[in-house]
Amino acid sequence: MAKYLFSGNYKGDGIKGLMNEGGSKRRKAADEAFESVGGKIDCMYYAFGETDLYGICDLPDVASATALSLMINSSGALTISFTPLLTVEDVDAAMTKSPSYRPPGG
Repeated sequence: MAKYLFSGNYKGDGIKGLMNEGGSKRRKAADEAFESVGGKIDCMYYAFGETDLYGICDLPDVASATALSLMINSSGALTISFTPLLTVEDVDAAMTKSPSYRPPGG
Protein backbone atom coordinates (compact mmCIF):
# COMPACT_ATOMS: atom_id res chain seq x y z
CA MET A 1 0.00 0.00 0.00
CA ALA A 2 1.06 3.56 -0.64
CA LYS A 3 0.95 6.38 1.90
CA TYR A 4 -0.84 9.63 1.10
CA LEU A 5 -1.21 12.94 2.86
CA PHE A 6 -4.77 14.17 2.53
CA SER A 7 -6.14 17.60 3.23
CA GLY A 8 -9.63 18.95 2.97
CA ASN A 9 -11.95 21.89 3.39
CA TYR A 10 -15.58 21.71 4.41
CA LYS A 11 -18.09 23.62 2.27
CA GLY A 12 -21.67 24.78 2.96
CA ASP A 13 -23.70 21.80 4.15
CA GLY A 14 -20.48 19.98 5.03
CA ILE A 15 -19.70 22.60 7.67
CA LYS A 16 -23.24 22.31 9.03
CA GLY A 17 -22.93 18.54 9.08
CA LEU A 18 -19.65 18.70 10.99
CA MET A 19 -21.20 21.09 13.49
CA ASN A 20 -24.25 18.81 13.97
CA GLU A 21 -22.40 15.47 14.06
CA GLY A 22 -19.11 16.44 15.66
CA GLY A 23 -15.62 15.31 14.82
CA SER A 24 -15.91 11.72 16.07
CA LYS A 25 -18.85 10.83 13.83
CA ARG A 26 -17.19 12.45 10.81
CA ARG A 27 -14.00 10.47 11.54
CA LYS A 28 -16.07 7.26 11.60
CA ALA A 29 -17.62 8.21 8.25
CA ALA A 30 -14.15 8.93 6.86
CA ASP A 31 -12.86 5.55 8.10
CA GLU A 32 -15.76 3.82 6.34
CA ALA A 33 -15.12 5.72 3.09
CA PHE A 34 -11.41 4.86 3.05
CA GLU A 35 -12.11 1.22 3.95
CA SER A 36 -14.61 1.02 1.06
CA VAL A 37 -11.66 1.23 -1.38
CA GLY A 38 -9.37 -1.02 0.67
CA GLY A 39 -7.60 1.82 2.49
CA LYS A 40 -7.02 2.85 6.08
CA ILE A 41 -6.58 6.19 7.81
CA ASP A 42 -3.44 6.28 9.98
CA CYS A 43 -4.22 9.65 11.56
CA MET A 44 -6.62 12.53 11.01
CA TYR A 45 -6.55 16.01 12.47
CA TYR A 46 -8.91 18.94 12.31
CA ALA A 47 -7.39 22.41 11.94
CA PHE A 48 -8.47 25.98 11.43
CA GLY A 49 -7.04 28.48 9.01
CA GLU A 50 -6.69 27.77 5.32
CA THR A 51 -7.26 24.02 5.70
CA ASP A 52 -9.88 22.26 7.85
CA LEU A 53 -8.58 18.71 7.80
CA TYR A 54 -5.26 16.85 7.50
CA GLY A 55 -4.44 13.18 7.62
CA ILE A 56 -2.22 10.34 6.54
CA CYS A 57 -3.63 7.19 5.02
CA ASP A 58 -2.72 3.97 3.25
CA LEU A 59 -4.39 3.30 -0.10
CA PRO A 60 -3.82 0.24 -2.28
CA ASP A 61 -3.23 2.07 -5.57
CA VAL A 62 -3.70 5.27 -7.56
CA ALA A 63 -7.08 4.11 -8.86
CA SER A 64 -8.36 3.79 -5.28
CA ALA A 65 -7.06 7.26 -4.38
CA THR A 66 -8.69 8.69 -7.50
CA ALA A 67 -12.02 6.96 -6.85
CA LEU A 68 -12.06 8.17 -3.24
CA SER A 69 -11.16 11.72 -4.27
CA LEU A 70 -13.88 11.82 -6.93
CA MET A 71 -16.50 10.34 -4.56
CA ILE A 72 -15.77 12.81 -1.75
CA ASN A 73 -15.34 15.88 -3.97
CA SER A 74 -18.54 15.13 -5.90
CA SER A 75 -20.54 15.44 -2.66
CA GLY A 76 -19.97 19.20 -2.62
CA ALA A 77 -19.69 19.06 1.19
CA LEU A 78 -15.91 18.66 1.33
CA THR A 79 -13.05 19.25 -1.06
CA ILE A 80 -10.19 16.82 -0.54
CA SER A 81 -6.81 16.36 -2.15
CA PHE A 82 -4.28 13.56 -1.90
CA THR A 83 -0.49 13.90 -2.05
CA PRO A 84 1.59 10.73 -2.50
CA LEU A 85 4.21 10.34 0.23
CA LEU A 86 7.59 8.86 -0.71
CA THR A 87 9.71 6.69 1.54
CA VAL A 88 13.47 7.17 1.72
CA GLU A 89 13.74 3.94 -0.28
CA ASP A 90 11.52 5.44 -3.00
CA VAL A 91 13.86 8.42 -3.25
CA ASP A 92 16.93 6.15 -3.29
CA ALA A 93 15.38 4.12 -6.12
CA ALA A 94 14.68 7.33 -8.04
CA MET A 95 18.35 8.29 -7.75
CA THR A 96 19.31 5.13 -9.67
CA LYS A 97 17.34 6.34 -12.71
CA SER A 98 18.91 8.42 -15.48
CA PRO A 99 16.10 10.30 -17.19
CA SER A 100 16.69 12.26 -20.36
CA TYR A 101 15.21 15.73 -20.74
CA ARG A 102 15.57 18.66 -23.10
CA PRO A 103 14.22 21.92 -21.64
CA PRO A 104 12.09 24.20 -23.82
CA GLY A 105 14.27 26.17 -26.21
CA GLY A 106 17.27 23.97 -25.37
